[in-house]
Amino acid sequence: MVIGTLLQALAQILHMVINIYIWVIIIAALLSWVRPDPYNPIVQTLYRLTEPAYALVRRYIPTVIGGIDLAPLIIIIALQFIDLFVVKLLMNIAYRLGA
Repeated sequence: MVIGTLLQALAQILHMVINIYIWVIIIAALLSWVRPDPYNPIVQTLYRLTEPAYALVRRYIPTVIGGIDLAPLIIIIALQFIDLFVVKLLMNIAYRLGA
């Protein structure tokens, strides 16, 4: 029962973190269209949060097609898959353990 509740809590936290990161990626992608001030602390924070994930995807997949970088879209799709698969799997295991 305790393990089930712990797994359920972990699944909910993971779901929340994934959703927040998806919004960070969306905001960073939208900001990249308007070329904001690179010295703005918010822009620097968004860059630091998103660029490692973009670099990981770009290492394995060519993401620029027709001048448009598809790395944010690829990452969002991957995060949605993780959310739908891993989080639901953890929730199902938690319910079976009696959460």
